[in-house]
Amino acid sequence: MKTSSSFLRAFQLLGLCAAMLLAAPVSAERLKDLVSIAGVRQNQLLGYGIVVGLDGSGDQTTQTPFTVQSVVSMLQQLGVNLPQGTSLQLKNVAAVMVTASLPAFAQPGQTLDITVSSMGNAKSLRGGTLLMTPLKGADGQVYGMAQGNVLVGGVGVAAGGSSLTVNHLSVGKISGGATVERAVASALGENNIIKLELNTTDFSTASRIVEAINDKYGSGIAYALDGRVIRVQSPSSSDQRVAFLGSLEDINVNPSRQAAKVIMNARTGSVVMNQAVTLDTCAISHGNLSISVSADPQVSQPNPLSGGRTVVTQNSTVDIKKDGGKVMLVKGGASLAEVVKALNAIGATPQDLLAILQAMKAAGSLRAELEII
Repeated sequence: MKTSSSFLRAFQLLGLCAAMLLAAPVSAERLKDLVSIAGVRQNQLLGYGIVVGLDGSGDQTTQTPFTVQSVVSMLQQLGVNLPQGTSLQLKNVAAVMVTASLPAFAQPGQTLDITVSSMGNAKSLRGGTLLMTPLKGADGQVYGMAQGNVLVGGVGVAAGGSSLTVNHLSVGKISGGATVERAVASALGENNIIKLELNTTDFSTASRIVEAINDKYGSGIAYALDGRVIRVQSPSSSDQRVAFLGSLEDINVNPSRQAAKVIMNARTGSVVMNQAVTLDTCAISHGNLSISVSADPQVSQPNPLSGGRTVVTQNSTVDIKKDGGKVMLVKGGASLAEVVKALNAIGATPQDLLAILQAMKAAGSLRAELEII
């Protein structure tokens, strides 16, 4: 099988990166990059609103009745009562969903960036203005109010039956478009205890973090509850607690080596392996069988005045081509660089790797967890 030069270059680059990773010593990482502090998190906010001022690119109200209902309800709150049976034909209004993230320790008066997304069939939100929209959390309480001019990064033009659209026109952003109205209560430092949560469960790394903290602040300050949560005793004063956390996050820790893992994307054919992947001794056979079926139509034309009919027949051709296979021996204990080099040597494309690695895992020669996404 012939492998394209782009695939070969990709494999060579992957092998080079793997060799560099293996040659580089394990470096320490900041505790800030390994853990998060329990209770210090963002909260998602959601709201339903109306964008007005569109240039005829709003919702088609006959197909989105909720847009008309929203406009009627808004007008009633503003003291405008429409006659019974009034049918509104709106073109410059669009119903939207507004989303935002409320950061930890956000206080009333601070501003947030928001995303405005059309939920109807509006063609574009470009040039629109979002009217005052309450933003609610998961508990149903209002934590912010959003309003402002929507900025859309795309552009669309249409003329003579032809149209051109660049980027997405039904989603826009408003920088600082929401104001925080309510703060989220935080239990940080309650009972003078802080919990550190590892980004990835690892008993060895948790043990090393506990050891590093106790070496710096004294024995008994920290202890692990399990492979993910570490309990740390903190000062009682809020000012001292902040300084303590700032110093704690800058501690350098050598994390343990991650488990061997291979990630394969079945849709794109991409394969990513970490440096812990090794192989047992195995033999890999690689070949290709291609079958080509083609049909060549032939027309049989009768002689004049013969009374016959024109007949179309299909002349089918089946061609089977089998490239010569290769058998390669991979020695046990091979590193990532050697694995990539071996698979590259037998001319395997990313799609071939999917099948090869699955077979190696089934045979027990691949020392890694295999995950297909």
